[in-house]
Amino acid sequence: MEKQEETREKEFYVPKFGPKKFRMLVGLSFFPYTLMNASYVVIGSLLASPVHYDRMAEMALVYLLAVGISAHSLDAMSPNKPWGDFLTRRQLFVMAVGGLVPALALGLYLALSFAPLLIPLGFVELFFLIAYNVELFSGRFHTDVWFSLSWGYLPLLAGFIVQTDAVTVPALIGGLFGFFTAFVEINASRPYKALKRQPDGAYPPLAKKLESILKGVVLSVLAAAAALLALALTR
Repeated sequence: MEKQEETREKEFYVPKFGPKKFRMLVGLSFFPYTLMNASYVVIGSLLASPVHYDRMAEMALVYLLAVGISAHSLDAMSPNKPWGDFLTRRQLFVMAVGGLVPALALGLYLALSFAPLLIPLGFVELFFLIAYNVELFSGRFHTDVWFSLSWGYLPLLAGFIVQTDAVTVPALIGGLFGFFTAFVEINASRPYKALKRQPDGAYPPLAKKLESILKGVVLSVLAAAAALLALALTR
């Protein structure tokens, strides 16, 4: 009997409609978690006053490109991150570069125009993007804590810095919201991925519980960003 290809197509955010390549491409983006990253930027921006909404949107786009495309494309190149063989390593590399170049260009524009403090933060995020997803240094930075710092805490801080070119105590404390929600997400996501790769009909109740946690934390972050944005717009 031919062995069934192991992919992540059973995870909740992968569409159930359309050609397989389309479904895998959407799944590869991890779009619910990518939206979390962008939402952290929005939340961080809204901690500042006044708020420059153009900068907020552009900083959010930086993370959508860097995480949603580049980081996840690099992640998919690893042999222990199965998405199937619908894209070659070369195609994944082209996607990674294609997302990273405009993200770096836009981030540099924001730094040079409004917030030079984004430059050191950008170097740190670039390091984590490569070290975490390619698992450099024997995977030393591929841990839940580093994930939560790089894709939870720092995006929120970046949102504040792009508005103010400063780091304040409220911003540092606010970053903890990003850290802890990202920490919950990654701790639920790892076992969830493993359980969802089991054969059809073999999902234990734990998989459903973890899926509820993941949906809950994603929607909580998005709701927090939407609530702060609505409040800012009505002031």
